[in-house]
Amino acid sequence: MKIDAHQHFWNYSEKEYPWIPKNTPLERTWLPTDLAPLLQAAGLDGCIAVQARESVEESRWLLDLSNHNPIIKGVVGWVDLQSDKVEETLGELSVHPRFAGVRHVVQSEPDDRFMLRPAFLRGLGKLKQFKLKYDLLVVPKQLPAAIEVAQKLSDQPFVLDHIAKPFIKDGKISPWKEQIQELAKSKNVLCKVSGMVTEAKRGAWQKEDFRPYLDIVFEAFGEDRLMFGSDWPVCLLSGTYPQVHGLVGDYLEKLPAAARAKIFGENCAKFYGVK
Repeated sequence: MKIDAHQHFWNYSEKEYPWIPKNTPLERTWLPTDLAPLLQAAGLDGCIAVQARESVEESRWLLDLSNHNPIIKGVVGWVDLQSDKVEETLGELSVHPRFAGVRHVVQSEPDDRFMLRPAFLRGLGKLKQFKLKYDLLVVPKQLPAAIEVAQKLSDQPFVLDHIAKPFIKDGKISPWKEQIQELAKSKNVLCKVSGMVTEAKRGAWQKEDFRPYLDIVFEAFGEDRLMFGSDWPVCLLSGTYPQVHGLVGDYLEKLPAAARAKIFGENCAKFYGVK
């Protein structure tokens, strides 16, 4: 199965999605009917729909979308992991066969060590009993905390979103490189090769801009712990779906067909439990 491991849907409203930039292609509703032809053209069978606002209501909406759109193979939703009722919410959502994981927008938290707060760690610790995965959405300055969390919860499967958003437009490698290498030592952590074009010079990037970063994550995680994600429609801020898919596809040309198959779907399906 070939899967896009990371994309989003939303019914746009300025109030519900204040993070969406004004006067951009994102400022509209994006639904499975918009994505389906893009997946088909890329030879992909489906996708993992990831939360775009911190709302259990949106998590339920995404799951309902998956009931009517077979391209959605799994949903990574949001729950309040710091709530005393987190188990109740996880139990409710986990009844749905396509509820695959949870994500919090940690990148927006002012506290770089937010994930190490006792209440948040407690919530993370509840995911395993529901067989749920956790998406790490962090920026480089938050990688040290992510490393600690992965070590503390060594039996919880994690996946790093967007290779932790390195400073591609500036060509900056360290200390991101060393922190990625340290994070990858935790075998319970995988990595999504996603979200790169929006960290580059928007509308002016070259494929060569990404090679140093791709070399690092491929060496650190290896073919068994990497998965392709488009980050559509957010990627439209800096590139089309075919460009984003082709960027990773071209890089993978040097690898055997079996390795490409893992990164373009098999690893994702295994991680999220896609049937």
